[in-house]
Amino acid sequence: MSVFRAFIAVDLSAEVLDRLAQVMEGLREEIGDHAVRWLPLENVHLTLKFLGDVSVSNVERVKEILRNSASGHPLFAVSVGGVGAFPSLLRARVVWAGVEGPPDLMSLQRMIDMETARLGYASEDRPFKPHLTLGRVSRNVSSKELQQIAQVLKNKKVGFLGVTQVAEVHLFRSDLQPNGAVYTRLYSTPLAETHP
Repeated sequence: MSVFRAFIAVDLSAEVLDRLAQVMEGLREEIGDHAVRWLPLENVHLTLKFLGDVSVSNVERVKEILRNSASGHPLFAVSVGGVGAFPSLLRARVVWAGVEGPPDLMSLQRMIDMETARLGYASEDRPFKPHLTLGRVSRNVSSKELQQIAQVLKNKKVGFLGVTQVAEVHLFRSDLQPNGAVYTRLYSTPLAETHP
């Protein structure tokens, strides 16, 4: 197959993932599995750029963009905490956990976005809002279920869940299977140890 779905992301620490697992379990107990398709924990990443369909012939150029972008950025940390929904609590399509990062995170994301856009991978219309997708709301959700999701998220007090040191950026392949997407890491490149 000469084309596959791909995205660029950073991983989270095991400690943060453990705490996220507890949050997701609590949300799942209150909201259930019918209205929301919860992601398996191993699929939770901080996505910097969703590329969509990537041709095999472009992979080396994408890797080069990642290498150049990462080598120009120092190591940084992101903190995770809070939950919410896009586009809003009352019209939830995606349930997320919040991420806060330094200017280096935004700068790295912008550089990857600009460079991949030159290759033909469209930039997002919306500004980058760092988040971790925890679940996707079912297309055939009822208005009652939407209200329940909004109520649960509004009342759920999720504080600070931890900090992750970001040292690498990864290119992932996403294969859609009947029971959800399977992500395969294709390439990793380190950030610079210090400012260039």
